[in-house]
Amino acid sequence: MLIFDAHLDLAWNAIDWNRNLFLPLEELRRQEQGMLGKGRGRGTVTFPEMRKAEVGLCIATLLARVASLTTTITFRPLSHMPAAYAHSHGQLAYYQILCQLGVLRFIRNQAELETHVQAWNNDPAHTPIGFILSMEGADPILSPGQVGEWWEKGLRIIGPAHYGVSPYAHGTGTEGGLLPQGPDLLREMERVGMILDVTHLSDQCFDEALDIFNGPVLASHHNCRALVTNQRQLTDQQIQRLIERGAVIGAALDAWMLYPGWVRGETSPEVVGLEAVVDHIDHVCQLAGNARHSAIGSDLDGGFGTEQTPRDLDTIADLQRLAELLRHRGYSEQDIQGIFHGNWIRFFREAWS
Repeated sequence: MLIFDAHLDLAWNAIDWNRNLFLPLEELRRQEQGMLGKGRGRGTVTFPEMRKAEVGLCIATLLARVASLTTTITFRPLSHMPAAYAHSHGQLAYYQILCQLGVLRFIRNQAELETHVQAWNNDPAHTPIGFILSMEGADPILSPGQVGEWWEKGLRIIGPAHYGVSPYAHGTGTEGGLLPQGPDLLREMERVGMILDVTHLSDQCFDEALDIFNGPVLASHHNCRALVTNQRQLTDQQIQRLIERGAVIGAALDAWMLYPGWVRGETSPEVVGLEAVVDHIDHVCQLAGNARHSAIGSDLDGGFGTEQTPRDLDTIADLQRLAELLRHRGYSEQDIQGIFHGNWIRFFREAWS
């Protein structure tokens, strides 16, 4: 079944991690054996593995953060926003050359989306993987007035913050609201037609952003705080507010977001399985009263590997296992297709109509 994965850090993996995503996954893991650092030798995503997974569509990120940001994940921090601006252009160039090589297809509007979906359905083996470009943390945007420039380059989604404090907003692990230029950033995003990703916003920023921004909203890779208590997760009230805005919420596969009390580097993946992912998907569906607002945003290449994934997931191809788990919960084939790809496709059709 076609999968639309709403969060993959492909360029960040290729450039910052120096990973050759053209390789079969087994070869990439072999090359990384003996390397120090979380996730080395245990990655789950390469282009051949995405094809095995039938991930024919994804949201791919630009991720370049300034040094003031703090996080428990290993990043190569940058010293100032102009450096983030330049670094993100290196990631953009990676996507552009992959389009020229026929590996990826840039999707920037409804017509391109429809063309790609039809091509994939007709001949998935010979169709590039489609991607929509997102920016995780708005550090590369030097001022709100630059949003239009990024739109012209193909950027369609912005998450104003990531871990820590960005130049525009408080993010995961912090408390506080939008910073002085945050409201103007949101207004400029709305003006040009950019989509807001609320993932990683602090609780206060979440509320302030939705009060200001009237355009399309999504949560690319978010789970439920009612099941795993952490500020990184969405409260039921936040989920209800997103449902009211027509948002779709992508369930993330990072095990610490699936298992209460997970300790990075200590807890064994054996304690949690893919059933936990279905728990979060189902929780959103129960709050909505339907299956139209839940989907997948795996984040499987987001700075970790199989040391921090469910025990029954070895590669991104194991996302297909979710279909049978959903069937066992009583979900119809139509609902499962929606969760796998249909809800995201509908969301972007409506956002770009």
